[in-house]
Order: sequence, then structure tokens, then C-alpha cells
Amino acid sequence: MSSSDIYVRREGRGSQLSDYWPLFSLVIVSALAGIAIALPPGGGWNELTMTGFMHGFMGVFLVVFALLKIFNLSGFRRGFTMYDLLARRVGNYALVYPFIELGLGLAYLGHIAPIATYWVTIVVFSFGTLGVVSALRRGLDIDCPCMGSILSVPLSTVTLTEDLAMVLMAAGLLL
Repeated sequence: MSSSDIYVRREGRGSQLSDYWPLFSLVIVSALAGIAIALPPGGGWNELTMTGFMHGFMGVFLVVFALLKIFNLSGFRRGFTMYDLLARRVGNYALVYPFIELGLGLAYLGHIAPIATYWVTIVVFSFGTLGVVSALRRGLDIDCPCMGSILSVPLSTVTLTEDLAMVLMAAGLLL
């Protein structure tokens, strides 16, 4: 096996839902936290707003995923530069990216400069989507750096869906 074959998708990898349990559990916890954050003190379900929920969900999701990357920045950088178009050209972008994600998460949670936050989310995650599409077309088989180097989830259409969901939610908030 040559070194160029190391990252070619192994048959069956990522084909089971259980392969994505770490990601699904983080999405579920982020959604539940988003609901908890959006519910006003003493308020009922009828006071839950979609904007409040989306800010809470996206904020928690982005903060948690940023932390997973920050725990091992060099490991994240190695994986991220394998598929992200900008990180492949500007390696230090991979070291800054988790902090961009953290800043976005905190901006959502704090409702800070919402219009700018939505636009930055759309740009960052749209650009990231292009790298994921490119990696999937090449059949690249790596653990998704989106989970940092702590959790092993293959880079896949689930990663693509996650990036696109962030873009669509930010665009929805913009409208």
C-alpha cells in the first residue's frame, strides 16, 4: 500500500449509524440546550421562539465543536489541512479556525452583532462545504476534524450536512 492509498475510503467505513453516534449525541444535546436557553424564565413552551432556539442551538453546537478542536490544535490542523481548501493553502488558518468557530458560538449565545454573525457563518461554512465536497469526491478517508482528534467520526456526507445546516440556519435567521 502506498502512502497515497492510506486515506482512501475503506469499504464499509461510515456506513453504520453507530459510526456517527458521537456527532448525533452532540447535535441532540445542543438542540436540548438550545431549547433550555430559549425558554424564558418561568415561561412556557408557547413562548419558545425559533430565533431564540436557533441562537441557543447554534451557539452551544459551535462552542462545543470549537472546544473539541482546541483540545488538540495540532491534531485538528493535520486533519483540517487534508481537506479544507483555505487551510491547504494557508496552514495557520487551521489554527485560527477553532477560535473563529468559538467566537461565532459566543456571538450566537450573546446575540452579539447578529447580522454580522449570520454573514460570517454563511461565508465560513459555505467555504468549508466546498472542501468537504472535494474530499468526498476524492474518496478521502479521514476522521472528521470537526470532532477534533478526540472523537472518531469519518468525514462524510454527515459532515457535509452539518456544514450546510449551519449555512441554512444562518440564512434563515438573516431572513
